[in-house]
Amino acid sequence: MKKLFPLLWLTAAAAQAHVTLDQSTGNAGSYQKLAFRVGHGCDGKATTGLTITLPEGAGHAKPMPKPGWKIAITDSGALHEISWSGGELPDAYFDEFVIQTKLPDQPGKLYFRVVQQCGNISVAWDQIAGDNMKAPAPALDVLPAAANSHSHH
Repeated sequence: MKKLFPLLWLTAAAAQAHVTLDQSTGNAGSYQKLAFRVGHGCDGKATTGLTITLPEGAGHAKPMPKPGWKIAITDSGALHEISWSGGELPDAYFDEFVIQTKLPDQPGKLYFRVVQQCGNISVAWDQIAGDNMKAPAPALDVLPAAANSHSHH
């Protein structure tokens, strides 16, 4: 665990915590485990649900079960959504909501629209462009499939 997150937490205001992906890149055409990290509730309220909308090109998504949470999968036409509900993640804790998906064959940036539920409040993490985003969508850089041998797996 050579991550420098604790330093960031000390300097960043809690309001800067976002729903983030625990990795920033994946290889085109590969099956990728994506963990969406929820670092806080909504204004101090516990998170009670999370819905991830898959971008076009990402397919065959499977959620990882979470004890205490119900999972719903919407797979209709262009809409691919995975929702967790019925649990409770207190504001003081963080957790990860994990899916596996097949990345598109074309390299590029994938944006995942995430809606965080806290009781009757919902926060959409879906902003894509701009520097001063209050609620940026988690993004993944899809790299060309012909990765060189410097992969660490």
